[in-house]
Amino acid sequence: MPAKRLRSQAWFDNPDNPDMTALYIERFLNFGLSQQELQSGRPLIGIAQTGSDLVPCNRHHIALAQRTREGIRDAGGIAFEIPVHPLQETGKRPTAAIDRNLAYLSLVEVLHGYPLDGVVLTTGCDKTTPALLMAAATVDLPAIVLSGGPMLNGYHEGEEIGSGTIIWKARQLLAAGKIDARGFLKMAAGSAPSIGHCNTMGTALTMNSLAEVLGMSLPGCAAIPAPHRDRAEMAYLTGRRAVELVHEDLRPSRILTRAAFENAIIANTALGGSTNAQVHVTAIARHAGVELMIDDWEIHGYDVPLLVDLQPAGKHLASDFHRAGGVPALVSHLLEAGRFRKDALSVTGRTTAENSKGLSSSRQDIIRPFSDPLMSKAGFRVLRGNMFDSAIIKTSVISPEFRKRYLSDPGDPEAFEARAIVFEGPEDYHANIDNPALGIDDRCILIMRNVGPKGYPGSAEVVNMRPPAVLIEGGVLDLPCLGDGRQSGTSASPSILHASPEAAEGSGMAIVRTGDRIRIDLRLGRVDMLVPQNEIDRRRLELLSGSRTLPESQTPWQELFRAEATQLSDGMVLRSATKYQRVDQKGLPRDSH
Repeated sequence: MPAKRLRSQAWFDNPDNPDMTALYIERFLNFGLSQQELQSGRPLIGIAQTGSDLVPCNRHHIALAQRTREGIRDAGGIAFEIPVHPLQETGKRPTAAIDRNLAYLSLVEVLHGYPLDGVVLTTGCDKTTPALLMAAATVDLPAIVLSGGPMLNGYHEGEEIGSGTIIWKARQLLAAGKIDARGFLKMAAGSAPSIGHCNTMGTALTMNSLAEVLGMSLPGCAAIPAPHRDRAEMAYLTGRRAVELVHEDLRPSRILTRAAFENAIIANTALGGSTNAQVHVTAIARHAGVELMIDDWEIHGYDVPLLVDLQPAGKHLASDFHRAGGVPALVSHLLEAGRFRKDALSVTGRTTAENSKGLSSSRQDIIRPFSDPLMSKAGFRVLRGNMFDSAIIKTSVISPEFRKRYLSDPGDPEAFEARAIVFEGPEDYHANIDNPALGIDDRCILIMRNVGPKGYPGSAEVVNMRPPAVLIEGGVLDLPCLGDGRQSGTSASPSILHASPEAAEGSGMAIVRTGDRIRIDLRLGRVDMLVPQNEIDRRRLELLSGSRTLPESQTPWQELFRAEATQLSDGMVLRSATKYQRVDQKGLPRDSH
C-alpha cells in the first residue's frame, strides 16, 4: 500500500503543478537543504520556538531545539524552527495575557499556511502553553508539547523559597519594615537560581503539568527541572515522536476530548494548581470544540483532595515534585482512587491512564496518597451573586488562620460579612492601601475592579493584594480580596477572582462602593453586596447615564482585543476565532501565485 502523501508535498513535490513546485522549493534550497530531501516524502516538522532573550523562562529552548532537531532527523523527518510571538509573564506590559491570543493567531497562520506536517510545541512560561495548544487544537496538525521545565529549587539564608511566592511574602516584610528594597531584591533573586520557569506550582508548572495530563506531552515531561540532562533527552524523544505522530496521523482532535479536559480539572485540584488554569484550559477546550463551562470546575474538581505538597498551597518546590514521580505518579494515585478517566488518549498512542498505571510516588510526603491528603476538598468553588454571574475561589490556599478568622463562626459557618474597600485598579491600590483615612481593619474586603479583559486590557494578575502595613505588623497577613481580574498562580492569597461580567461591562462590580457591606457564603456559593434593591437600581441608572473612564487602548492590538475578547469565565478567547476548528482537515490554503 503506498504511503499517504504528506501535506508538505503539495508545496514541494506536486507533479501536477511543476511551476508552483519550483516556486515554492527554490528559496528553501538557498541555505543548503537539497531538492532530494524536500521531495523525499519525509515529514517536515515545525519546532514552534518560544525561547528568546525576551522570554527568559523559555530561553533554554534555543538549546533544546538542537536535541529536538536530532530526534526529528533520526526518526526520518526534517526540522523547521519557527518563531512564536514572545510571551513572558514578568516582562510584558500591560500583561502577557493579552498576547496569549495574539500568539495563538500567529501560530495558527504559520501552521496552516506553510509546508508543515506536524509540530513540536515548546512551552514553559505561563501563557506559552495555552497559546500553543489553542493553535494546535485549531489547525489540528499532529502536535506534541515539549515543556522547558522548572528552575532548580531556590534558597535564601538556608530556607527553601519559591519563585513568585517569595515576592508576595517579601511585600509583607517590606511593608512591615523588616527588610529594605535591597533585601527585597535579594530574596527575589534567591528564588530564581537557574534556567527554567517558576519552581512553584504557579501557572507555568500547572499548565505544563496539565498539558501532560491532557495527553499532549510524553509521560514525565512536565516536571523535569530545566537544567537536568533528562530534559535534553526528553527533547530528543519528543522530536522522534513528532515524526511518528505524522505517520500515525494522530492529531490533537483525538486527544483533546471531553474526558481529557475532565481529567485536567481533577488533576488541577490534586496539584494545588493555579486559578489561571480555569481561563487557559477553558480556552483550549473552546478551540478544540469541547464545551467546558465554569461549573465544570466545581462539579469535577471541588471535592478532589490536595495531594501535591508544593508552594503556594504546600511547602515544597518543583525539583521535589520531579523526584517524587511528577505527573505520572499523581495520575497513578488518582487512578487507584477511581478519580481519573481511563479512556483519554495521549501522544504515545496509549491512554494517559496506561502511561501512568502503577507508577506510584516514591516520596509520599511530596505526592500524598489519596487516603492521606493535605486537604480533603481542595478545588475551585464557583460563586455567584448580585455583583457578577460567576467567580471562583481556590480553596486549597485558605489558610487555617484565615479560616479561623473569617469562616469559623458556629452560627454562620463558611460565611462572613465585611466592609468593602474599592480600588479602581492597581495604581489606586498601591497609592492608597496604607492610607489611614480608609480605616481598613480585619473586617474589610479589598475589591479591585476594571482589571478584566476589557478594563485593563487583557486582565492582569493584580488582585492578590496585601493588607495595610499596620495590620501586617499586628499579625494580619491576609485580607479577603475580590476582583474582576486574575491573580498570580504563585500567590497563596485567598481571593475571589475572575468576576464575570467585569466592571467594564457594567456588572454589579461597577456599582459597589467603599463602605458597602459584602456577604460571602461559601456553603451557598454566594457573594452579595448587602445594599437595598432600590439603591442598586439607582446606582445602575446613574452608571448608564454617566460616562465610564477606562484606560485608552495604546496599540491597535489592544483595541482589537477589547472588541473581540470574551470574559474570563469563558476563557477570554476571541469571539470570532472559536468557530475555526480542525482547519487542516478542511483543505489546504490556496496557492500564493
